[in-house]
Amino acid sequence: MKILIVDDHGVVREGLKRLFVAHFDAQVLEAAEIEEGLAIYARERPDIVVLDLNLEGAGGLELLRRVQSIDSGARVVVFSMHHEPIYAVRALRGGARGYVSKSAPVEELIAAIKKVRGGEQYIDRDLASRIAVSQISTDDPLQSLSIREVEILRMLGQGKSMTAISESLGIAYKTVANICTQMKVKLGVDRTADLIRLAIETLKT
Repeated sequence: MKILIVDDHGVVREGLKRLFVAHFDAQVLEAAEIEEGLAIYARERPDIVVLDLNLEGAGGLELLRRVQSIDSGARVVVFSMHHEPIYAVRALRGGARGYVSKSAPVEELIAAIKKVRGGEQYIDRDLASRIAVSQISTDDPLQSLSIREVEILRMLGQGKSMTAISESLGIAYKTVANICTQMKVKLGVDRTADLIRLAIETLKT
C-alpha cells in the first residue's frame, strides 16, 4: 500500500511514517505543503492520502478540492487538530472518506485507513457523536457555508487580509470580496470584523 502524508510538521510526518510502516508495511510519501502534495499525488497516485487541514496558505480543504478535481476516486483521510463538527462535515462533503482528530487514540487512525482502503467511510467515534448532535441543532451558524467559504473564514480568523487570501487561493480579490459579502448575508452580520470574530470564536483558528 502507498500512503501520502501531507502535514507541515516534520515530527508529525515522521511519527505517522513509522506507524504506517509498522502496521501496513506501507510505502510512505511525504509533503509539507499544498503544491508539493498535489504534485506527488498526480505523479504517484497513492492508495491513501492522510491530510492535515491546517496547512500554510490555502489550507487542507483547498488541497482536498484540487485532488478531487484530478481524481474523484481519491481516498483521503483527514487527520487534523480541528475537532469541530463543521470541519469534518465540510471535509466529507468535499470528498474526504475519513476524518480523525489528532486527539483521538491512534487505533482510530489505523481503523480509518483500513476502512477507507476498503471503500468505506470512517469518522472517529467522539467526533461522529458530536456531528450527529450538530446536525439536529439549530445553533450552528456555519452550517450553511460552503467549503470555500469555510476556508476563507478560517483565513480571516488567522488575521489574513482579503488580498493575502486571494493570493493564497489563486483567485481574484473581487471574488474573495464577493464571497465575504455572501457570508455576511448567510450569517446575518454586517461587517468583515464580525466575520473575523465568528471565525475566532467558532473555528478556533
